[in-house]
This record gives sequence, structure tokens and C-alpha cells, in this order.
Amino acid sequence: MIGLDIPGYGSLALTHLVLDLNGTIAAGGELIEGVAEGLRALAGSLTPVIVTADTRGTAASLAEHLGVELHVVAGEWEAGDKLAFIQELGSDAVAAIGNGSNDALMLKASAVGVCVIGPEGASKAALEAADVVVTSVVDAIALFAEPARLLATLRTGLR
Repeated sequence: MIGLDIPGYGSLALTHLVLDLNGTIAAGGELIEGVAEGLRALAGSLTPVIVTADTRGTAASLAEHLGVELHVVAGEWEAGDKLAFIQELGSDAVAAIGNGSNDALMLKASAVGVCVIGPEGASKAALEAADVVVTSVVDAIALFAEPARLLATLRTGLR
């Protein structure tokens, strides 16, 4: 668990890190360099879970390679299915990382939503839904490996 008291933002007690697959932690069906190492740095603090519609058919092998849980959404409304999964986990205990329009609802519902402007770019909806925006998924994961960085980004100025 990662616990933080962030001035002007609130208290966090995070247990899960939900990661979109395509366009976020993988590009062209291949894992982005540095993701595996970043997730290993989270061992013991957060439970990583990949959430995806698995349009490229690589999710199971990537999840196995990473040693993380996998949740495949199979409904016709991917965004709603991702949101429902966040709610099942307990949205107050979830941090989520994504980049697409289908990630916006999960980013908004999560205790901390991080939008990655990566190889595929990022949708306006995901940008607007996120609490934090970064240009690398490795940087996004590092926010949780070094929570003081997350606190510095989210805190509001106090007078």
C-alpha cells in the first residue's frame, strides 16, 4: 500500500495500479522499454493489473512476462467496462494509467489518474480526466515508486 496525505488534495491509501495496455505500456504489441523494471520497483507496495480489450492478442503473454494480473474487458463499451473494473477494486484505492478516450472514465474515477502522452499520443478526454499528465509511461510508474514526487505534483500551495 502507498499512503500519502497531500495538502489540498486529500489522503490516499492506494493498493492497486491499473494499467491500460495498448498505447500506454505497449506500442505496436511490444512492451515499452523500462516498464518491466518500473513495475518491479513497485513490488510490495501496489498490485499492478493490466486492463485491456486485447485488440492485438498479446495481453496474456505480456502479463505473464511481467508477472502481473490481467483483466480483459470484452463488452461493447470498453470505457464503461474499465470503469466498472476500477469500481470493483474500490476506486479510492486505485491509481490508473492510460492514454485513450476509452481510459477517461477509469482515470477520472481512480483516486489518482495519470495520462501518458506516449507513442500514440493521448486523447483530449484522457487529458481532461487525469490528475497528472506525463510524457512517458516509465515516468508515470516512477511516480508511485517514489511517492514524494506524486505528492509534489498534486499538492496545492498553502499560505
